Amino acid sequence: MKRHTPAALALLLACGLASGCSPSSDGVFDARATTASRTCQAHQTQQPGHRYTAGPGADTESILMMMRYYTANGTKTFCDGHPPTPTDVRWMDLYQALGGEPAHIGRPASAK
Repeated sequence: MKRHTPAALALLLACGLASGCSPSSDGVFDARATTASRTCQAHQTQQPGHRYTAGPGADTESILMMMRYYTANGTKTFCDGHPPTPTDVRWMDLYQALGGEPAHIGRPASAK
């Protein structure tokens, strides 16, 4: 499990999740951390990256933020009214693979 100093965590939250400018920006989940209350979901624009999929080398804080987002918002419709994109489905599958409840994403994970 990676440990971050408060300054590194602040940088991760302010920079990495909001705008993709973190040192490891590939595959960053967009949790819209600056939005107080979501009424709909935004589509994800990047496939899950190493910080979420590296097993023991994954970034715990990033994973927990993604898990928390889907637990709270995963059954909401997408803001544009369209169904999940293939990228959204990959994130939903990852959420469920990491132990997230299928009921929190409003549909079963795609067939493996």
